[in-house]
Amino acid sequence: MMLRSLFFSLVFGPLTCAAVAQLVVIDARRPLQVPGATSYREGSSHSASGHTLGINSMYLTMDGRPWLPVMGEFHYSRVPAPEWEEELLKMKSAGVQIVSTYVIWIHHEEIRGKFDWAGQKDLRHFAELCRRHGLYLLVRVGPWVHGEVRNGGLPDWVIKDGPTRRNDPAFMSSVAGLYAQIGAQLNGLLWKDRGPVIGVQLENEYSARGPLEGERYILALKRLAIKGGLDVPLYTVTGWDNAVVPKGEVLPVFGGYPDAPWDSSITALSPNEVYMFRFRNRVAGDTGDIDETRETNASGWNTPFLTAELGGGVQDTYHRRPLIEPDDIAAMLPVMLGSGANLYGYYMFQGGENPDGRLTTLQESQATGYPTDVPMKSYDFQAPLSEFGEERASFRKLKVFHYFLNDFGSELAQMSVHVPDIVPRSADDLNVVRASVRSNGERGFLFVNNYVRGATMPARKSAQFEVLLPDSKLNIPKKPIDIPSGSYFIWPFNLQLGASTLKYATAQLFTRFRDSEGEVFLFVQTPGIPSTFVLKNEPELDVSAGRASVEKHPEGITISQLQTGLDHEVRIRLGQGPEVRLILLSTQEAENAWKTNVDGSPHLLVTDRGFFADEKSFVLLSRGDPHCSFTIYPPSVGKLRLASGGELSLSSAGKLNRFAASVPEERIAFDVKKLRDAGEVSPVQLGSPLSWRPKGVAIAPSETSFDSAAKWAISVPRLPQSETLSNLFLKVDYTGDVARLSSNGKVLTDNFYNGAEWTIGLRRFMRTLADGPLEISILPLREDAPIFIEKRFRPSFKGREQVEDLKRATLLPEYKFLFQIGAD
Repeated sequence: MMLRSLFFSLVFGPLTCAAVAQLVVIDARRPLQVPGATSYREGSSHSASGHTLGINSMYLTMDGRPWLPVMGEFHYSRVPAPEWEEELLKMKSAGVQIVSTYVIWIHHEEIRGKFDWAGQKDLRHFAELCRRHGLYLLVRVGPWVHGEVRNGGLPDWVIKDGPTRRNDPAFMSSVAGLYAQIGAQLNGLLWKDRGPVIGVQLENEYSARGPLEGERYILALKRLAIKGGLDVPLYTVTGWDNAVVPKGEVLPVFGGYPDAPWDSSITALSPNEVYMFRFRNRVAGDTGDIDETRETNASGWNTPFLTAELGGGVQDTYHRRPLIEPDDIAAMLPVMLGSGANLYGYYMFQGGENPDGRLTTLQESQATGYPTDVPMKSYDFQAPLSEFGEERASFRKLKVFHYFLNDFGSELAQMSVHVPDIVPRSADDLNVVRASVRSNGERGFLFVNNYVRGATMPARKSAQFEVLLPDSKLNIPKKPIDIPSGSYFIWPFNLQLGASTLKYATAQLFTRFRDSEGEVFLFVQTPGIPSTFVLKNEPELDVSAGRASVEKHPEGITISQLQTGLDHEVRIRLGQGPEVRLILLSTQEAENAWKTNVDGSPHLLVTDRGFFADEKSFVLLSRGDPHCSFTIYPPSVGKLRLASGGELSLSSAGKLNRFAASVPEERIAFDVKKLRDAGEVSPVQLGSPLSWRPKGVAIAPSETSFDSAAKWAISVPRLPQSETLSNLFLKVDYTGDVARLSSNGKVLTDNFYNGAEWTIGLRRFMRTLADGPLEISILPLREDAPIFIEKRFRPSFKGREQVEDLKRATLLPEYKFLFQIGAD
């Protein structure tokens, strides 16, 4: 089979091609894939609470029902403990269901025999918070974790003892001590004991093979984990880099990142395979001709396609500093889900900050034999939630997909992957439409990606998808459309809406819920593409669409020109069946819409402010503005109270409650004073080549290099004691090489310049503020430094050998609005 537009262009020439539809044919007639038994043998899968976590060859199950969860990485030991609960609630509000976390050995036993589980290293408290808020937990226990941490997480004393990462008696004895400590921390918090801990990852990126290595090592680790008290349903290992995966004993998990900061290149990289569908291989994008007789993802696995490290960003290294855009992350979702992924796991979702070491700093560095240099303190990772809890634009973009998975993942998990007639030849082949279908017979979803980081994808003129189903053929849409460059989406077909059938929609399914009037289905407009809904035309089908256009024809009923917004509903009823409402939201409306329980029932709360909620209240966070507004749909019948103080007003319009709130404005004194100019910095040195990277890369500056840094004093008072002030954010717009925030000579946090404004949350440093002014140091960037900074952000040197400049520093208070429902 072939892409028919290509045929026409070859026959009639390029002038005719523009008017000919790019008809992408996807044959989904293969018999429905039925989940079979998996070779993987679970640990204790039954919880004392009566729930069961299961697995088959295709997907996970929760109480026998297919389960396609969202998982996000959060390193507890890299975030102050008082901030954990708020950040976990933000993740939950964004649709994350499983929290994954490294247990970083060197953070807990830097000195032999002296384990530290206190403060921000209190794993037990972190797990208890997950349990309190209904989040599952997967602990990644190493012993080697990488995570851009010193020695990959191994304490220095372990390395000095002898061979590591092998079934060596001395090493395994030390590992047994670590695992026993972890088991004690999590005692009573495992799944079997009504706890949140459902899984354990053993090792990381492990491919060694030899007499004391390979499967023997992984199996020995599993035995030690169980002996140490870690009896859980799921044991995982990372599945890339020629991984060791003992069959039946562990589950491989996969990943991929939008850029490669470990690469030696100091120029923009070629298009990345993470924007290609993985039809043949769970590790890398699919290329080449498609064999229609094969099963997709048939690489010998009889375990589900699970992911744990799909980049929520990347950690900038000293020599390579890509700036990740929100679409770079969000465009991966349709690709991986359309490839058959049945667990969507991010690394990272919450950024962090390395704790202070007692003996050394704790970051990865070339000086310690690792491939890259990363900041001493910052492990921000450009994650959806920054190291200081700042919500990035990617957070809301991802949330739109998470809500879809939360509500429709059980259906998607059962669906097989079907491949288009033509796929790209390589990751940099931008000429072929990138698409996939997952279906369970007549029903399913169309996945399309026309976005590649760093590349300009062509607009797909007059595109149309012909989906061949077992008993029918469906053209989506009926008339060809133009797919804009940079577009990516998931569209449903033959979706049940109550008793009626939605043949297809050129809008993305967002979420659904029930209220007193029945079931509501919400969709999101795909930017640049008219939203059209086509219902199966059946006798007694009644459609009420307000001002939208409704056209009836033999093939179906088409609804178009539908206005976006919660106050524009389409009502659908088939005969005496239940009425269903359909609502279309704009991209911005969907990104601002949060599902939450109000007065004991589900509602949507729409706001452009930061949002998170627990079981009894919700919080809005407003940066720099003591005012906020929000809408609740459908209207709440409970009384809403602003518990944090301030004023609250309500205005109702139809089915919407619109609220406005304000709190007293905080005026905080702030002063910046330059202390010294920069000196001349030495040329950047290159590190040693490696077997897999034959070219050495730039080495981070030594401590003595900072004697040449320019320095400013930042005068900020302590955070006032106020229920309405959540944080103070220092925003630093600068140019240079490396910047540091310090107090009394101690580095609090740092930043490698990549063009983005540096934002620092000062709440965690409040005690430090009482001891004297903060200082910002900026080390100059040399023009000849062999460092990748994206062209749009590389500074102009104007004949100078080096540059450093603090352009602007501003201080923004973050106001907190705490709302309670049903309280007097």
